[in-house]
Amino acid sequence: MKTFEHRNILHLDQDTFFVSVERLRNGTLAHKPVIIGGMGDRGVVASCSYEARRFGVHSAMPMKLARQLCSDAVYIRGDMELYTRYSNLVTSIIADRAPLFEKSSIDEHYVDITGMDRFFGCRAWANELRQTIIKESGLPISMGLSLNKTIAKMATCEAKPNGQLEVAPTLIRPFLDPLSVAKIPMVGPKTYQNLRNMGIATIGTLRSIPPEVFERMLGKNGREIWQRANGIDNSPVQSWSDHKSISSETTFENDVTDNTYINNILVRLCEELAFRLRKHQQLTGCVSVKLRYANFDTHSLQQSLPYTAFDHILIPACKELFSRLHKRRMRIRLIGVQFSRLIRGAQQLNMFEDTPEMAGLYQAIDRMRRKYGNEAVRRAVIQESERRNAAKVTSPSTQRR
Repeated sequence: MKTFEHRNILHLDQDTFFVSVERLRNGTLAHKPVIIGGMGDRGVVASCSYEARRFGVHSAMPMKLARQLCSDAVYIRGDMELYTRYSNLVTSIIADRAPLFEKSSIDEHYVDITGMDRFFGCRAWANELRQTIIKESGLPISMGLSLNKTIAKMATCEAKPNGQLEVAPTLIRPFLDPLSVAKIPMVGPKTYQNLRNMGIATIGTLRSIPPEVFERMLGKNGREIWQRANGIDNSPVQSWSDHKSISSETTFENDVTDNTYINNILVRLCEELAFRLRKHQQLTGCVSVKLRYANFDTHSLQQSLPYTAFDHILIPACKELFSRLHKRRMRIRLIGVQFSRLIRGAQQLNMFEDTPEMAGLYQAIDRMRRKYGNEAVRRAVIQESERRNAAKVTSPSTQRR
């Protein structure tokens, strides 16, 4: 098997994270089927306990169907602010001890501990970290350790619930071969069904197909899936301090003092960036607003917030930051917005306050924008601002912090 280098990559995944946090808050939920998500007719399951999964309930399932499958479950409208606090607590524990880590979602982390075996032993160090997280957070967490991110993540999945598994380089093929192809990261339901239609059920069978043939069958992702089935993954653990942010700003051709107009521009910038988050299934945990006066003095302010990708949460936060920033009676040359601390996560994760109308509105707006472009649906205040617009807008940019 081809390997690029000998690394030691640790994957940590907090089991049924939202449910575990709720059980910390309410001990009577232990050992009961618990389902968390939006309570409206269009709500979806964001998390469910293992007891609920026995009835066929799973994440992203319509809540209406979940109630039919498991009517006796305890249903909870989620609390993203609470979950964000516990997520950040776990991240801080890892940050205090890990040489290099990546927060890939609200409940998942990768840690590169290559070279640690010279001093402490990778398995011993990883086990100590896991036990520290369990002790200090009170939350269960599963762990996988291997030579790359793909195998480590798959090891974690096999170790659940609340377990740990190391897959040494010499044991990768015996570990992978009997597993279902559905266990390969990036193999979704549609790809899985395509593979089953081809008679491919296990990773061992998939590996026997030449990569060129597989690429022709499944397109551009075919080769990457084949590589992962062969235990090949050289993707790096990206430092949490180097995570991506997205930003957008407007430089006015004529310096302005009209706060109403500036706030409308902020609405437009937030709306555009929030749509980009939802489009790429990301959430932000920090918003920043930048202001540049006519004399080129530049100021910025940021605020942490529960992970979200929703306009109705992000827009008020940015307006509040602007009101705190704008303290001088001077014309403004530039206004900008940045979303950072980005993690992977579908928008349904924090649609706990959803109503059928709110859920339907976001889904309809995003469908129209994907089909007809970003300008297809816009707020009235933005249209009004553009009629008065004497601005030159820079394109949204993606940058590393």
